[in-house]
Amino acid sequence: MTTSTDAGTAAEAADPEDVPAPARGRRNWLLVIAALLVGTLLGFGIGFVAPRLSTPGDNSVEAGFLRDMAVHHAQAVEMSMIVHQKSDDPEIVYLASDIALTQHGQIGYMQAWLRDWHLSLTSTQQPMAWMPDSAGSVVNGLMPGMATPEQLADLRNATGKELNVEYLTLMRQHHLGGIHMAQEAVKLSHNSDVKWLAGTMVTSQQGEITVIDNLLKKIQGKQ
Repeated sequence: MTTSTDAGTAAEAADPEDVPAPARGRRNWLLVIAALLVGTLLGFGIGFVAPRLSTPGDNSVEAGFLRDMAVHHAQAVEMSMIVHQKSDDPEIVYLASDIALTQHGQIGYMQAWLRDWHLSLTSTQQPMAWMPDSAGSVVNGLMPGMATPEQLADLRNATGKELNVEYLTLMRQHHLGGIHMAQEAVKLSHNSDVKWLAGTMVTSQQGEITVIDNLLKKIQGKQ
């Protein structure tokens, strides 16, 4: 009797039913494990690539909002530091410190995300270009609620009660403009991190407006 050593011939000659049951079981389990491994690797691959495929672009709502809000926040930090150094009212000094620290920290978040997306921290577009129907929102290059150079100069020169009232009045207006921008970002953005940060801004600044109103009443003798 002649026995062939050709693998192909042997495979053709062997009927699946001739393979012992334990061997068939091991083979089936190996196929299942292999399929699971392939599925897992594909899942990791999709998870790794998907965030990059959805990274906001240079002209996106997210990039526009972060860039504009970073500029908006920077002015709030500047005003707060002026008052933190010059005010003689402990409550206002505390408020100014809280606003400066909070908004400076949020600037850090926003700029870090722009860097992660490999985008410039500044834009060649006009301010508020990311927001539909924003015509008229920017006046003399200033976004909603921002103080003019003349108002900032007056704040730097003010002292005592005048300083405190000027700061609270400017910051109240500043917060109203910032809330408007953040609410639009929550509505328009598809990025969960940006929506979270914008929502945090809305909540915190609404709370600070209440504090500001109470302080203004107290200073002006209405409470």
